[in-house]
Amino acid sequence: MIELHGTDYPPSRPGGQQRQSAETSGSLSESRSVKPMKVLFLSPHTDDVELGAGGTLSKLKGQGHEIYWVVFSTAETSLPAGLPADTLAKEFHEVVRFLGLGEDRYNVFHFSVRYLHQHRQEILEELVRIRKDVAPDMVIGPSANDYHQDHQVVFHEMVRAFKNDSSILSYELPWNHTDFKTQMFVKLEAWHLAEKMKLLEKYQTQIRLNRTYFTKEFIYGWAKMRGVQVKADYAEAFEVIRWIV
Repeated sequence: MIELHGTDYPPSRPGGQQRQSAETSGSLSESRSVKPMKVLFLSPHTDDVELGAGGTLSKLKGQGHEIYWVVFSTAETSLPAGLPADTLAKEFHEVVRFLGLGEDRYNVFHFSVRYLHQHRQEILEELVRIRKDVAPDMVIGPSANDYHQDHQVVFHEMVRAFKNDSSILSYELPWNHTDFKTQMFVKLEAWHLAEKMKLLEKYQTQIRLNRTYFTKEFIYGWAKMRGVQVKADYAEAFEVIRWIV
């Protein structure tokens, strides 16, 4: 099991105290003096990262790592009837504002939902550009075992672009899988889950559609189940595609 370590800086720690993680085994960073990582998150659609890795995103940002993010589709044609086409894009911008990410840290494309395969080369070229310009230490994106066609495209282009340069992890979206290899766990604290819920609450369109996987009961139950597997209160699980030390 690999764990993410370092010093967390949660936004609402009582008394403004800083707290160093008590976890001790298999850390990515051996001390607080280690240079922050550059971590790139890939979302085939708005909300994918928040669902699959929102707690990990919160933890990494709290530890001072540099966060980068690309969204490939804002799913304009999947909105409830009567809503403006840019609604999901606006909801994602609420997410990045909440996280305090600057405009140089994220990019939003508007490829048509379910048709990313028609833009495979454009997606690859964008990822290669990021590889050259940002040189991320770690890339976190969808799983090869995710059966959504757009997620498959992003997975394959992610691996194609970063396989020789970055560690690569795949997040879990259980409703899209028939199989998922829980090869890595990120232990989470309650405040990481609380912040994950705050990110998801920005997507009122999805809540209005009664998406079961947006409910607090599901998010906490899922994290609790993964936490039980690694003797933690909460956790998120990942597949390891490439790990470079």
